Amino acid sequence: MDLITILSAGVASGTVLLFATMGELFTERSGVLNLGVEGMMLIGAMSAFSVSLHTGSPWLGVLVAMLAAGLLSQIHAFIAITLQGDQVVSGLALTFLGTGISLVLGDGLSKAGAVSLLPNFTIPILGYIPVIGPIFFYDQSILVYIGYLLIPLSWYYIYRTRPGMHLRAVGEYPSAADALGINVYRLRYFYVFLGGLLAGLAGATISLEIAPGWFSELTTAGQGWIAVGLVIFAQWDPFRAVVGSYAFGALRRLILDIQGPTTILGIPNPFFYNPYWGFFLQMLPYAFTIIVLVIGSREAMRKRLGAPAALGNPYIRGERGL
Repeated sequence: MDLITILSAGVASGTVLLFATMGELFTERSGVLNLGVEGMMLIGAMSAFSVSLHTGSPWLGVLVAMLAAGLLSQIHAFIAITLQGDQVVSGLALTFLGTGISLVLGDGLSKAGAVSLLPNFTIPILGYIPVIGPIFFYDQSILVYIGYLLIPLSWYYIYRTRPGMHLRAVGEYPSAADALGINVYRLRYFYVFLGGLLAGLAGATISLEIAPGWFSELTTAGQGWIAVGLVIFAQWDPFRAVVGSYAFGALRRLILDIQGPTTILGIPNPFFYNPYWGFFLQMLPYAFTIIVLVIGSREAMRKRLGAPAALGNPYIRGERGL
């Protein structure tokens, strides 16, 4: 088993989590909690697969996937922002809705034939740097390289630009932002939509790069929930988010790979001879997500972690406080 190969595949798998996590990070930074990431990812995966299959254009598939998930996110935005509904309930409903729609419209896609995939390529010079090159820059999907660009651009946008300052303002103290002339409702709608776009991109990455050739309710395999947990783990910071995303991507790939060989380094592989160990390992990422969500649900812990002060609270113009 080649460690570099596993880590390289982990970077590709982690890109899915990176897109979904960054989308949820922007949404939560604006003060809106969206637990519908899983449903939006499934819509994105189904749309990308279907469009690429019927048109032969994976890029059109990616575009439609992003738009479909972005439009779906606006249902949650309307309930959470305009109607001031419960954001947890609305987000969960969005996951069920997105899952149902994707399975109905995607019925039979896995047997429909081969799809056109996004290109892989190696970056000259960087791809041949020892250790680092084969992991990050050798024969990776173009979406992986887009993910690399997204990280510093997101950090710079949030912390070094005026729109980023407005984003943080509506998530921390929306009444003060409103008093300064910032349209809180419009910005929250926009960032919920942006979160949907990135969740759709994450879904498209799965169906056109990570697991091409099939579609089912298992396509996302709970990665939307992991992304929600990673936002808390990252303390709403883009650079911490990328560390968590790639680490979980590598872990998920390692769990799959170590169950295959009968020996590891000449030692009998316990995960091959006892499948229950494999089930236990597969459970670990989701157990971690549950723990993080439980910890992050405590108000005192959220403040300590640096959560946006107005996260999950609907803004009603004219009321005191957040």
